[in-house]
This record gives sequence, C-alpha cells and structure tokens, in this order.
Amino acid sequence: MKWLFLVGAAVVAVSLLVVGIGLILPRRHTATRTVDVPPPPDQVWAVITDVAAYPRWRPDVTRIEALPAVDGRPSWREIRRRDSIPYETVESVPSQRFVTRITDPALPFGGQWSIDLAPLPKGTRVTITERGEIYNPIFRVFAHFVFGYTATIDAYLHALQRRLETPDGPTPPATAPPRPPDSSPATA
Repeated sequence: MKWLFLVGAAVVAVSLLVVGIGLILPRRHTATRTVDVPPPPDQVWAVITDVAAYPRWRPDVTRIEALPAVDGRPSWREIRRRDSIPYETVESVPSQRFVTRITDPALPFGGQWSIDLAPLPKGTRVTITERGEIYNPIFRVFAHFVFGYTATIDAYLHALQRRLETPDGPTPPATAPPRPPDSSPATA
C-alpha cells in the first residue's frame, strides 16, 4: 500500500513540476525557417495562396472549408486529422508576402504566419516566420521541449518542396482513352 502512495505522490509531483515549468516559459515565441526552391516567386505564390488545394499536397490537411470573408479578406478552416483551425488572410502582396492568422481564441494556441518570397537567380527563397502564442502551460512545455516551435513550419516547407517538384501533381485517370490524332470516327 505504501508503494501505491509513493507512485501517486510522484505523479502529482511530476505534474506540478510540468505545470510550474510551463508557467515560467514565455507564452509568446517567434520561429523562422527558410528554404530555397527552383520555381520563380509567381509559381510559388500560386501554390501557397491556392488554399482550396492544400489537401492535395499537405498531408496534415484533410479538407478546407471556406468561411465568410473578414473585412473583405479570405477566411477558411483547415480540417486536420485531430483538429480544425480557422484562419484569415491578414496581408497579401502577390509573389512577395502572404500573412495568415488563426482566428479562434478558444484554441490553446494562436498566432500568425508570414510567408515571404524573395527571388533568387534560379528560384525563390521561401521564409516562414511564426509569431505564436501558447496559452496552456502544459502544452507550452511539450512545444518547447518535445515538438519544438518549428515542427509545423518544417512539415509545411517539406510538403511545399514536394509539391513544387511535381507541379501538376498526380494525373487523374482518363475516363476514355484518347483517340489518335490522325484517326477519324467511322461512318456507317
């Protein structure tokens, strides 16, 4: 019976320690990652701003729901395997800068992403800067010590690189085989 009390006390002590560390960690963070990709900025821009196509190239997004515009700016919800997150466009400068923000204050985290595109002699430098906030102290500990602040950025950039390597994506199967160009339909 004494060992059960000791195990319970250890669990409580570890839980209090995690919460205490979470309360000490800063609520806000900034994380930045950069990659260079071969396509020019206008082609990269077309991919990152085509939000409806995210489920075709981002493995973490299963569906996109369009939401009403916010002050005339596009707004949408990303449906993922474990959650759904509403976003709005904050700034949109074609082929240069795309800034989005999480709009649900009830989530345990929030913030915005700035995706900056800079032309290179052969391609584009893509820089994502996350200015985030983690409200839950326990989640703060996991983000800081386990997942890292750049995990989501890294996954997005990896998926973007894969998408840009295969710009057309998979070709859907044809419903009927195409006719050779020199053939003509038979007449009766």
